[in-house]
Amino acid sequence: MSATATEPQPTEPPSRVLRAAFRAFAAIERVGNKLPNPFWLFWILAGVVIVLSAILAAAGVSTPHPGTHETIKVQSLLSKAGLTTMVEGAVDNFATFPPLATILIVGFGISVAQASGLFTTLLRRMVARVPGKYLTFALSMTAMVAHVAGDAAYVTLIPLGALVFRAAGRSPVLGCIVAYVSISAGYDASPSLTTTDVLLSSISTAAAHTIDPHYVVTPVANYFFGVASSVLVALVITLVVDKVISRRSDLAPDEPVQALNTAELKAIEVTPEQRRALRTTGLAALGFTAVLAAAMIPVSSPLRGEGGSLVESPVISGMSIVLFLFFSLLGWVYGRMAGTFRSAGDIVDALVEGTRTFAPILVLFFAISQFLAYFKWTNIGNVIAIEGAETLKQMHLSGWSVLVGIAVLITFMNLVITSGSALWALAAPVLIPMLMLIGIEPETTQAVYRVADSVTNCVTPMSPYFAMALAFIQQHRKSAGIGTLASFTIPIAAVVWVVWVAFFVLWYLLGIPFGVG
Repeated sequence: MSATATEPQPTEPPSRVLRAAFRAFAAIERVGNKLPNPFWLFWILAGVVIVLSAILAAAGVSTPHPGTHETIKVQSLLSKAGLTTMVEGAVDNFATFPPLATILIVGFGISVAQASGLFTTLLRRMVARVPGKYLTFALSMTAMVAHVAGDAAYVTLIPLGALVFRAAGRSPVLGCIVAYVSISAGYDASPSLTTTDVLLSSISTAAAHTIDPHYVVTPVANYFFGVASSVLVALVITLVVDKVISRRSDLAPDEPVQALNTAELKAIEVTPEQRRALRTTGLAALGFTAVLAAAMIPVSSPLRGEGGSLVESPVISGMSIVLFLFFSLLGWVYGRMAGTFRSAGDIVDALVEGTRTFAPILVLFFAISQFLAYFKWTNIGNVIAIEGAETLKQMHLSGWSVLVGIAVLITFMNLVITSGSALWALAAPVLIPMLMLIGIEPETTQAVYRVADSVTNCVTPMSPYFAMALAFIQQHRKSAGIGTLASFTIPIAAVVWVVWVAFFVLWYLLGIPFGVG
């Protein structure tokens, strides 16, 4: 039976290595499909923490704090104090969960920009009429910018990639692959700040408080590395695609590549009104940035921190509200100019509609916040971090080798737990304190996590966007299956992983700041 969009069939590749990889991914898919929804997974983990805390507390497990030398004992959640904490603290655990408010505030601004049509027009503008020899890089770099739109980037850019490749006389299948790999494999690399920056930094800050209650990981803590990585990943994808993947004979669609019809041309063209709206929006972005910069120039500015500090300023610590205002302004300006927003009420409608998209995140955050609160209260994380740090010190491993080891661990974990926030919420409470104790800053740990968390997104069948990308490809080649897509994404992901990890190690060894903070 031939493959369809709803019943993708794997295709057997000629390469022995790829056949082995497909068998491994099939096993991962079987295991992953047996895992519960992340919401239930964190409640199960919370139950494990409850039982484990009682066992370790009864065994008298403890460790001295390396700084204060105070004895840290594991506390039982099945004790009177533990049960009281779980019941009385449930609401506070959720309400004070660091990423909760920040992700909502930034998300509100992005919702306004998304509803105005700004992101869609900007993406079309970036890839329309690009010379053929630069098309792959232009599409890949556009995907890096598209990360600011979150998961909406997949829905917008994959079919757009097929259209612009067709317009250039190239395979639309390849256009889908380039767009999908660029969005997913480079998900944590972007030339602009995204909700991911706010989300991960909030979790990292909470984890760092285990060792230093005053430590703050800012949303711009990995900004320099993220900007450089976005260009690097786009270049690597371009080289692999244009030099290797594009030469494969199985890229041909079912129908010969034809010129775009009128409707398809309209889907990628930017109208004169939209171009004017984009220019005005660009001026608004420059104006916003200039006003903010000018307001921070005076040493006595209220927007500076104590002693005139820029790093510890209200702008950095309140980056979520700055991003909200920035994206809301751009969305409003573009919407008014393009005619998609006609009144202030449209802004409210955009905020309401955007809030609906956050419902799954809010549900997941409730489970995560309880698990992390239990984990922190029991001191299990502290004991693991301190003992783990001592083990690493005794092994005399260099910092870069420890970080590469973590990259490998997170890479394999990401094949099954594809939610970046869920995986970091699970890993950060142990990794950040443990590495802080051996002199590795949270910003560095977060940066290597972002590399490892990104690359395998495009190869794991556990990702919902893997199936989405396959469905788009099957619009042009009905026989394509899981194996078809994986045979393209695996080689690209492998090269990106090696180059990006090497780039991270070089950055780390040179002592270049990963961002501001």
